[in-house]
Amino acid sequence: MRARLKCAAMLVYGRYRALRREKVRFRGAFASFDEAVAHVRSGMLAGYDHDSVGSVSRELMQQVPLWDYPILYWLRRLAPEIARVVDAGGHIGVKYRGFGPYLELDRLDWIVYDLPALVKAGRAQARPQDRTLSFVERLEDAPAADVLLASGLLPYLKEPLVELVRRMRAPPRHILLNKVVTRDGPTVVTLENFGVAEVPYQIRNVGDVPAALETLGYDIIDSWTIEQLAHRIQTHPELGRATYRGYVARLRP
Repeated sequence: MRARLKCAAMLVYGRYRALRREKVRFRGAFASFDEAVAHVRSGMLAGYDHDSVGSVSRELMQQVPLWDYPILYWLRRLAPEIARVVDAGGHIGVKYRGFGPYLELDRLDWIVYDLPALVKAGRAQARPQDRTLSFVERLEDAPAADVLLASGLLPYLKEPLVELVRRMRAPPRHILLNKVVTRDGPTVVTLENFGVAEVPYQIRNVGDVPAALETLGYDIIDSWTIEQLAHRIQTHPELGRATYRGYVARLRP
């Protein structure tokens, strides 16, 4: 009884915050990306593919927070056997720049795949030292790679992970995923507030990514959770905490 009362109180408080139109980070709970987009508030841009949205938190994303270190560890460990990385959702090359002091980037072909607005910004902001960094707007245009890196992409990815990987020229030997947002329940899409825009943000069922990797023929060889990033949808707190996870997977022989 106490648990049910607590859940009911959380539900009422969440809807109250929604009705007051508070400036919360996450708002709403929808069954799909399209439904979420249909509920973007009037006067706000919808989605990530806008110049003004791409500049949000750009400097922060080029830093190396604690939760990036598992990815950095595996890139260093795999370095002797890889020559090319496709960085899906790599923004303007933020991981390339952030990881620069720790990796021998001069010998690693690093290709960022992202939305047109971000690819345009990335090319415009290329530095002389970004000699091995390039950009593509279509994943199909990227050459075959040893590693698919997707750090922070999956919450914003509309298509299933299986379809994303199958659009590559060839299956990469390794897949590195980070900041995959999960929950113990059905997948739900919320709206993330970017100030000038609201962006669909997918919180996946905890079993979705392992199942997708199994379908693609990959074995998970490492995984982790990022407790520091756990949160609730402020307008729907009764749905429980969202947990961030990372995975390293290797293609079966």
